[in-house]
Amino acid sequence: MTNGSTELTPPEVTADDVLRVPDDHFTTDTVAIVTGGGSGIGQATSVALAINGLTVAAVDIDAEGLEETVDVAMALDAEGRVVPVESDLTDDDAVEAAVDEAADLGTIRYAANIAGMQHIASIADFPMETYDFMHDLMLRSPFLLSKLVIPHIEATDDGVGAIGNMSSVHGHYATQNKPAYITLKHGLTGLTRAIAAEGGGSLRGFSVSVGYVLTPLMVDQIEDTAEERGISEQAVIEDVMLGQARTKSMMTPAEVANLFVFGFSSHATQLNGGDLLWDGGYTTTYE
Repeated sequence: MTNGSTELTPPEVTADDVLRVPDDHFTTDTVAIVTGGGSGIGQATSVALAINGLTVAAVDIDAEGLEETVDVAMALDAEGRVVPVESDLTDDDAVEAAVDEAADLGTIRYAANIAGMQHIASIADFPMETYDFMHDLMLRSPFLLSKLVIPHIEATDDGVGAIGNMSSVHGHYATQNKPAYITLKHGLTGLTRAIAAEGGGSLRGFSVSVGYVLTPLMVDQIEDTAEERGISEQAVIEDVMLGQARTKSMMTPAEVANLFVFGFSSHATQLNGGDLLWDGGYTTTYE
């Protein structure tokens, strides 16, 4: 959304969109694992980290999406590189294989748990098979990935590294009809703090919480909500999604990616167990 008009095409990442942070560990010898790397925030984060010189193991079940991520990074002349790792994050063996593949690329120091999904239904009507899938994807997988990545970070010469978890404003408060998403995002807060508690100071855990981001999944949600409520897509954006916010624009995937770039960098050494809340005023203001 720009200048009051509806733009339902997720913006492409450009080189100018990406925060560049000088850091001694941001080299092609250093590996960052990014889940959900085939689209949306995961794709933007993979590209942003590659532009900052890192080797990125972009993990996703979507092979075509991963190839697109590689192409975007190459088109932007990234100093680092994106390596596609096709994997089902709900399969423990596949997650282990993905980490092993990432370890073959260099020294693993960073992991961004971004992959996720949404399902709209009340608690009473929520299908448990959908809950189980969301739990495996959005909480169990981040826990397992962290379990597997931590020994790699601890084995480095200085033990420096970080695990960033994609949370949400729904990791801070609850609204109706998103009970699984809310439950799992609150669970990520606990995982983030547990990583910080056990990391010894040099291995950090942090989370990123944002409001609505213009991703392909969000475009679908806008269209579905407009049809369900019998209102325009513009009204969905302005009244339903941004009604509570003070900043009246949706975030771009690149803006979220930049928070992971900063969070992984040496400029964020005091960000440990904490949350980068970039929400346009959703959770801190009201009328």
